[in-house]
Amino acid sequence: MKTSTPIFAALFVVLLAGTATGFYRYGLSQNVAQLPAQPIAKKPLYWHDPMNPAQHFDKPGKSPYMDMELEPVYADDARAENQVSINSGIRQNLGIRTAVVTQGRLASDLTAVGSVAYNERDVAVVQSRSNGYVEHVTVRTLFEPVRKGQKLAELTVPDWVAAQEEYLAVLHMQAAGGLDGVLDGARQRMRLAGMSEDQIAQVTASGKVHTQIAITAPIDGVVSELAIREGMMVGAGAALYTINALKSVWVLAELPENLAQQVRVGALVEASTPALSGVIFKGRVSAILPEVNATTRTIKARIELANQGAALMPGMFATVHFLPAQSAAEVLLVPSEAVIQTGTRNVVMVMQGDGQFSAVDIETGREAHGQTEVRKGLQAGQKVVVSGQFLIDSEASLKGSTERLDDGAMHQGERK
Repeated sequence: MKTSTPIFAALFVVLLAGTATGFYRYGLSQNVAQLPAQPIAKKPLYWHDPMNPAQHFDKPGKSPYMDMELEPVYADDARAENQVSINSGIRQNLGIRTAVVTQGRLASDLTAVGSVAYNERDVAVVQSRSNGYVEHVTVRTLFEPVRKGQKLAELTVPDWVAAQEEYLAVLHMQAAGGLDGVLDGARQRMRLAGMSEDQIAQVTASGKVHTQIAITAPIDGVVSELAIREGMMVGAGAALYTINALKSVWVLAELPENLAQQVRVGALVEASTPALSGVIFKGRVSAILPEVNATTRTIKARIELANQGAALMPGMFATVHFLPAQSAAEVLLVPSEAVIQTGTRNVVMVMQGDGQFSAVDIETGREAHGQTEVRKGLQAGQKVVVSGQFLIDSEASLKGSTERLDDGAMHQGERK
């Protein structure tokens, strides 16, 4: 019995020590589990003064603007710095509306002003073919309407008289026969003297010398130039009348040079003038003149209109409406009211996520029917703000956002 007692005592001590060790290890593990995880040290991108967030510094220190320490800015903070967050309730109170950037065809719709002018392709010049004297003038005033074949004046041409007398003498001798070649020669001399085939036919039919030759109008129109008076002498090739037809006229429309690319040759147009209220004239663009007016910075589009009843007269003021024509390719479109023109940039406010807004520079193209083409800066499906942009800009100013509508705020300060 005395020998077994110490053995049991030793076993009890060993058991007690093992139990204590187990409790110690369990408590240590519980304490370790309850210790907070040590955060991974983040490296600041830069430091800034919250009162002037656009200025960045590459090391900590005192702010040169305020008596305060510079604050570090990390990657997550930098991403949010160029955005402003507005909750849905405030957006509703401010009346902020958005629209989706879409892809479609932009219809061209343009109105310009111009003036009516003569159709210079439909003009005739009446000249004297030989030296002569003006005996009588029938049409003697500018802008007098004339008809085709109407007598304008009568001339006495000595060279014609001599040629006619020779021709008639040969014509009488030709009755005896054998003078066909001579007769052709005499007829040719009358042609070289400037007589027309109709005038030669008149001499042949009458058998008499015509000392006075009538000059007639070759087309219907009005006399736009007049250089003939009774009693004057005219030389060969002298222009006596210029007659412009009025069955069609030109309208020279002034197009701003930045809109001239929207107009193509052959485009349909409708024209109206205050002088003829309610009357619409239809025509087409016949040419885009390759010249820019240095004063007005405009390009002229030449439009040809049918002029029924000669209602349109040169010098009239006209308003030209270029009918819409669908462009061949689809483009990105945004409402024109969403584009803010600062003078040097075109900016839109883009909504990113739930209530996150940022200013984005875009490159614009044509504009029509309240839609503007976007060539660069946006993608289809994005949302842009169409109402309340400047309220968002004010909110960005209060929150120190560096992405502002004004030109200077677009560029961050140099990092010192």
